[in-house]
Amino acid sequence: MVKDTKLYDLLGVSPGADDNQIKKAYRKSALKFHPDKNPSEEAAEKFKEITSAYEILSDSQKREVYDQFGLEGLSGQGAGGPGGFGGFGEDLFSQFFGGGSSRPRGPQKGRDIRHEIPATLEQLFKGRTAKLALNKQLICKSCEGRGGKEGSVKKCTACSGQGFKFVTRQMGPMIQRFQVECESCHGAGEIIDPKGRCKVCSGKKVVNERKVLEVNIEPGMKDGQRIVFQGEADQSPGIIPGDVVFVVSEQPHPVFKRDGNDLHYDAEIDLLSAIAGGQFAVKHVSGEYLKVEIVPGEVISPGSVKVIEGKGMPIPKYGGYGNLLIKFNIKFPPAHFTDDETLKKLEEILPPRNVPSIPADAEVEDCVLADFDSSKHGARAGGNGRGQSYDSDDEDGHHGAEGVQCASQ
Repeated sequence: MVKDTKLYDLLGVSPGADDNQIKKAYRKSALKFHPDKNPSEEAAEKFKEITSAYEILSDSQKREVYDQFGLEGLSGQGAGGPGGFGGFGEDLFSQFFGGGSSRPRGPQKGRDIRHEIPATLEQLFKGRTAKLALNKQLICKSCEGRGGKEGSVKKCTACSGQGFKFVTRQMGPMIQRFQVECESCHGAGEIIDPKGRCKVCSGKKVVNERKVLEVNIEPGMKDGQRIVFQGEADQSPGIIPGDVVFVVSEQPHPVFKRDGNDLHYDAEIDLLSAIAGGQFAVKHVSGEYLKVEIVPGEVISPGSVKVIEGKGMPIPKYGGYGNLLIKFNIKFPPAHFTDDETLKKLEEILPPRNVPSIPADAEVEDCVLADFDSSKHGARAGGNGRGQSYDSDDEDGHHGAEGVQCASQ
């Protein structure tokens, strides 16, 4: 349940509408009430209301606050009531329909600062808090970001505070117009009286400061997930500070592989355990040891996969854990590991051999298995099946092609 449905009603959608439905509803209403289509004052006011509603509902964070606390909860986020909250109507219309707006935009947001924060699988299972030092720019408190005492900072008259000027030059028959940095203020748009220049920041308006941020990696976080510190990037006068963004970088694990909330583990067991049952241990990323029991008589075949439920990674928000998937590799005994008498006993215990039948009138050749040697038996060793390949020349000097037979005469 949402506390207030007024913004949803303005767009004509239900509180459960997804982003695509909200976007379509805004397009439809904006076309209907835009001042270019409907010049009445009532339509202009309605256009402001629906665009401000869309600005909030299309932002997942603002929408969440609005759903819980209504418009009162957004009072500290640059939003008021309909007709006064947001105030981005023309800008939004421009984004959707390609129009232009001559309105001056508000303060621009500074660039975000991104850092990778490495985390092992163990740290992502248990969670981790890291303290990271950050060098950032802050607005000088001594001069309050002016660069000097009050009255000592004046707008550059040479460029009218723009920081640049246009210069026209003639190059042959062509006349070109260039934008160049103002030589009077060096692109600052302001001129500071040397006597009133701030001694703390030397007129730069900002100072450097070292700040320590506590980065909390929650249990179950995934590779590429972001941890955002809003407004913690560099400050500058007239600019909204950007964000400091830490991106989780999951480090490869020597034993486990992660797939979403599940863990994968390759286990090697001996042939006896695979047939007659046994135990093996797994050191989990949680730090505990798992004693895994193979039930006698439950034959484990090579490559088979079993699962231990609830022993995967933590599942954020929803709670619980993923699963641990174990793939088995069977370690067979070495050649000639026992005598003939014991082998005969195995014949009595194990299921009988599956020997294919051979027709009585078929020609039979006895073959012996040998160990494979790539130098003798590989494809590069020869293509004729006898470990060699060669070309032969006939009497006319023509080269014969390997694998090609001559036709009968």
